[in-house]
Amino acid sequence: MDRSTSNSHDENNDLGYRPSLSTGPSLNTETMSYSASSGDSFAYCRTNSEISAFSGQADDITCSEAASPLSWQGLKSPARVALARLCMKQHKLGMDEEILDLELELMKERFSKLLLGEDMSGSGTGVPTAITISNAITNLYASIFGQHQRLEPLNLDRKMMWKREMNCLLSVCDYMVELSPTLHSLKDGTTLEVMTSRPRPDICINLPALKKLDAMLLDILESFKETEFWYAEQGSISGNSTHSGSFRRIIQPQKPVHKEEEKWWLPVPCIPTDGLSEESKKHLRKKRDIANQIHKAAMAINSGILAEMQIPESFMASLPKSGKASVGDAIYKYMYNAEKFSADHLLDSLNICSEHEALELADKVEASMYTWRRKMFTAHSKSSWGMVKDLVSDIDRSDKNHLLANRADTLLLCLKLRYPKLSQTTLDMCKIQYNMDVGQAILESYSRVLESLAFNIVAWIDDVLFVDKTMKKQE
Repeated sequence: MDRSTSNSHDENNDLGYRPSLSTGPSLNTETMSYSASSGDSFAYCRTNSEISAFSGQADDITCSEAASPLSWQGLKSPARVALARLCMKQHKLGMDEEILDLELELMKERFSKLLLGEDMSGSGTGVPTAITISNAITNLYASIFGQHQRLEPLNLDRKMMWKREMNCLLSVCDYMVELSPTLHSLKDGTTLEVMTSRPRPDICINLPALKKLDAMLLDILESFKETEFWYAEQGSISGNSTHSGSFRRIIQPQKPVHKEEEKWWLPVPCIPTDGLSEESKKHLRKKRDIANQIHKAAMAINSGILAEMQIPESFMASLPKSGKASVGDAIYKYMYNAEKFSADHLLDSLNICSEHEALELADKVEASMYTWRRKMFTAHSKSSWGMVKDLVSDIDRSDKNHLLANRADTLLLCLKLRYPKLSQTTLDMCKIQYNMDVGQAILESYSRVLESLAFNIVAWIDDVLFVDKTMKKQE
């Protein structure tokens, strides 16, 4: 910053001008910068109204002279106001240039990490671009929503950061196209077949839908500006609390008792002594239904993208040789011997106690399914002519491996429907890790973080409703 700018800054402080401070846009830098709108708050009290006094002197006075209080003594009030505004404008331009330089350096740093794949040595051992973008979206979600654990609007700075950073990451999809042959007619009547570009179908369909779900989730949080309930940290709850209706026990609804100690850091929802009003409960239920539908939509998009991803060779190489050994004798006998296979009946007989056991079973069933499918195709690949005939005709429906693979697929689907909060299976994580398609990586990670946010909103609403219900029972 040059001398004139610093002088003008000191003079503005003498005149009572105080630029407002605002936190920088990045979580990695704690730089405090002047807001662009702070110049509008400058107000100078005019005592005289002689406008013509400035006309003969302004051309001969530079900004450096105007910055000095001594040079202002010969000028009347309108001249001082005009010079003050001129110097403030230059001061604002200088500060804006500094902010732009900081943002440009930050953008260069993130762009470099993206291209290098987090390998700052540049030796080519970094992760692929697809997984880098996927990690960037996941880390951005953790930075913005990681500490947001209440039903309240998102902080304005974090909200703007989320939109700005996501627009930057999603802008990659604007340049993803596919070539398709189209007929082009010339002026002489000749018809040519040329290749034209068009947006990828999966991005055209899923990306606008995800952006809409994103906006709806932010609107849900924004709708809880003024609420009848409030939150209290566990350490701040005491018998001397001014809120006599505070709910003074940590309650984790619909969870086992041993889970309560694992969530000790979560804020406690508190309600008035007479409970929530019907209007408030109606609003909570309405927003819960919307968030629940968003959760299902994001989950469906995520499942569809994962299904389209190629299965890594490393996963196929790690499959067990026997599907029976993977699922166990009891499950195998029922899947093979039952005339009318019922996945619900099988799951009821297993007595699954936790989501961890459900996830473990899902991994085993999925591995067995692909093992039987591999055996099925291996048995039908004989010669080159035989492979052609197999492509034309259907695979023998009475094949043992075909039967077991279909029933395993049905069991896996039923298991995921019964446990919608189930984490990603080993195959899903393997697909994400070895995926090379940037478009699929963006859609998968974007849908996954929206699914997580929608699930959290539903859980927060359930906590408030559960506290209200429990308080009424205690009365």
